[in-house]
Amino acid sequence: MTEIFGREGDDSPASPRSPGQRLRSLLTGHGVAGRVWVLQLALAVLLVVAAVLALVFQAQDASTREARQLSVVGAESFAHAPGTRAAMRSADPGALPQPRAEAARNPAAHTTVPVLERSGELVGPVSGIRVQRANAQVVDQLPLLLGSAAGALLLVTGGAALVSRRLRRQTRGLDPAEMRRRYDHHDAVLHAVREGVLILSSDGRLLLANDEARRLLELPADAERRPVTDLGLEPQLSALLSSGREATDEVLLAGDRLLAVNVRPTGPHGGAAGTVVTLRDSTELRALAGRADVSQERLKLIYDAGLRIGTTLDVGRTAEELAAVAVPRFADVVTVELLEPVLRGDEPAAGASAELRRMAVDGVPEEAAIYRVGEVLRYVPGTPMATGLTSGRPVLVGDLRGSDAWRRQDPEGTQRVLDAGIRSLIAVPLQARGVVLGLVNYWRSAASDAFEEEDLAFAEELTARAAVAVDNARRYTREHTTAVTLQRSLLPQTLPEQSALEVAHRYLPAHAGVGGDWFDVIPLPGARVALVVGDVVGHGLHAAATMGRLRTAVHNFSALDLPPDELLNHLDELVTHIDTDEARAAGLGTGGRGADDEGPWSGGADGDTDGVPAHLGRTGITGATCLYAIYDPVTGRVTLATAGHPGPAVIRPAGTVSFPEVPVSPPLGLGGSVPVETTELTLSEGSRLVLYTDGLVENRDRDIATGLEQLRTALAAGADRTPEETCSAVLDAMLPDHPSDDIALLVARTQLLEPARVAEWEVPSDPAAVAPVRAGCLRMLESWGLAAIDFTTELILSELITNAIRYGAQPIRVRLLYDRALICEVSDGTSASPHLRRAATTDEGGRGLFLVAQFAQRWGTRYTPGGKVIWTEQSLDGGRPEPGPDSAEDVLDQWDDVPAL
Repeated sequence: MTEIFGREGDDSPASPRSPGQRLRSLLTGHGVAGRVWVLQLALAVLLVVAAVLALVFQAQDASTREARQLSVVGAESFAHAPGTRAAMRSADPGALPQPRAEAARNPAAHTTVPVLERSGELVGPVSGIRVQRANAQVVDQLPLLLGSAAGALLLVTGGAALVSRRLRRQTRGLDPAEMRRRYDHHDAVLHAVREGVLILSSDGRLLLANDEARRLLELPADAERRPVTDLGLEPQLSALLSSGREATDEVLLAGDRLLAVNVRPTGPHGGAAGTVVTLRDSTELRALAGRADVSQERLKLIYDAGLRIGTTLDVGRTAEELAAVAVPRFADVVTVELLEPVLRGDEPAAGASAELRRMAVDGVPEEAAIYRVGEVLRYVPGTPMATGLTSGRPVLVGDLRGSDAWRRQDPEGTQRVLDAGIRSLIAVPLQARGVVLGLVNYWRSAASDAFEEEDLAFAEELTARAAVAVDNARRYTREHTTAVTLQRSLLPQTLPEQSALEVAHRYLPAHAGVGGDWFDVIPLPGARVALVVGDVVGHGLHAAATMGRLRTAVHNFSALDLPPDELLNHLDELVTHIDTDEARAAGLGTGGRGADDEGPWSGGADGDTDGVPAHLGRTGITGATCLYAIYDPVTGRVTLATAGHPGPAVIRPAGTVSFPEVPVSPPLGLGGSVPVETTELTLSEGSRLVLYTDGLVENRDRDIATGLEQLRTALAAGADRTPEETCSAVLDAMLPDHPSDDIALLVARTQLLEPARVAEWEVPSDPAAVAPVRAGCLRMLESWGLAAIDFTTELILSELITNAIRYGAQPIRVRLLYDRALICEVSDGTSASPHLRRAATTDEGGRGLFLVAQFAQRWGTRYTPGGKVIWTEQSLDGGRPEPGPDSAEDVLDQWDDVPAL
């Protein structure tokens, strides 16, 4: 601003320069004021010098002339004095008048006058005063003249300095070239701006008008210096300009224009009293503002589209969001169709004959559309829609009434569209990453402006933003389908048949995707059943795969018939080894981890690892939890243990609900040296055991204490509910609108094996005791109606009891259980386990267990705190397993020492 309106260090009141600096600046003469001062000073000096010389010459001339006159007068006085002639004629003519004449001549100029007779005869001369004395008088007056000249010069110089200072302040120290440049610049700006400018005097006369003001007001060429009331302006405008009052954006009529008028006084800004008026053509501004409003609205629409489209990972919902955003702010009707493979999550292949499914219609009732939501359609080649699909570019039809190509799709249906008032169309392919996913049709009715070429770019931009969301939803659909398929394949497809528990279950994946929750029901020897509920932190393929690994491990450990605490210890050790191996494979470590270890592999899975390097996809399975419970229908006891998992809920037959305290151990993989403890519960028949994952009782909006209390209330509401009804009631009461975690729920109602179906015998350590026990078992089989299997049962019991007496220790017991199969159990006090082997031809023994394995459907060994139990299961109908490589007959043929039965 200083460069334009002033120069730093000028003589303005705000300048901080000293008087000496101002004088030096003035003497330099660079500015207009300095140059004017120098010229004034030079002119004053010349005038003073000329005046002094003129005065000197004038004084000298006047003195000389006066001296001459006086000399002549004196000489004539002497010449005509009485006695002068007589003295002249005497013998000594100078004796008498000479002294007197000399006395008068010395101080005056020298003058000689002749003395004549009356007849004219010369008598003699008379000398007068000398002129040199007159010049001496002039010299005496020179000091006064020079002093007066110096005073005049000083006065003129001071006046010139004051005038220059005033001029310098007004010109701000600018030189003439700079003043000229700035004047030209300001004048050019004044006449170049697209805003009319008027400057009025205090008496209402027009002082200046730029070109734009002359154009807007149609002013005559001689308008300046005339009163504004004489310029022929509209009365309201003329009255405003002549009033001198301030105005801000007052819209007034000027001919056929609407002008926005601003009036401001110039006095407060340092100028002369008057006003400055600015004029803007609001007619043109309104058109520009309209276009600006449209652009702003479209920018806002694009912004809103980014917020409102893609809120879910569902392709159908995303299509509906696109249609809802565009209506009515861009189009009156919007229809969205997606290619069929997109709905399945597959990569589509677009073409003119590709099948599309309509996913959304907005702007008209669905029944009024040619194709309704869910219908499959194919566009006829040559139509704007087919052209857009094949070319991948938007297609504009400004007037549908004149488009024969559009009518080819459905002459009757398109006529209904025209009858409904639809007049314009933009068909935009929905594509992302260069792949066409579907088609979006924007329609406008006769009540709106028809689509134009400039609308194509916006329609394409809006559709592209939606296409990214649709593609994300498609990819999620693919990954979700894959994960769900994997998880469903890893979860129990059907529950095994067993008589100990009546079981119902529910599994609900989170909205964010499938996770690692699982449940299982595993039949165990002795009519027992194991119930398992587990949770792997995270979602996606990795969590599902991890769940499958853990479920398989639990099945394998269950086959060993381990107690819950030992099973969880083995599972914890397995998880630790898995995490260590994955860490080694990733090059991130070689050892195991404790509970406080942190690293890229810690924590659960969080989605799949598509597109991620293999070593980064290995996240381990730290954070997995598990609850393992074994129910024995003979005793009604439940033995359970947990590794970081919430304990169960128990509903007694009377309807009371409790949460038994179960010692909590660290999650799997973090147990280390911490032992897992078990808890035993005795449940009466009809009790319900409820196992669940934390997603049921805990989420973002509910802590676990509140969730457990809500679960208690839901379970206590119906004492006589079946397990299925209990599952439904719990989910109805507990399930959030948008589950953020998986939910697994297992409800098991206990049943007891009737005492009449259980038989036990104590066996002494005497081979002779085999026969009585065997006979008692046969009688029990007959009472149960199982005579059809008495032979094989007798053979199996003989071998197992004989082995227990020969190789085992007391106490030796035999127990028969009549359930879905006949279960024979022989226990003793040793932990030595028999092994099945193939006996050689020369061996005298070693064929007993092989014989047992041939006639029993299943057999095995489980260990107890006091020893071991060898058990077998036989089909009740007497069916035998498929013969193996060596049939039972072959075995019997080789066995010569079979005792008599």
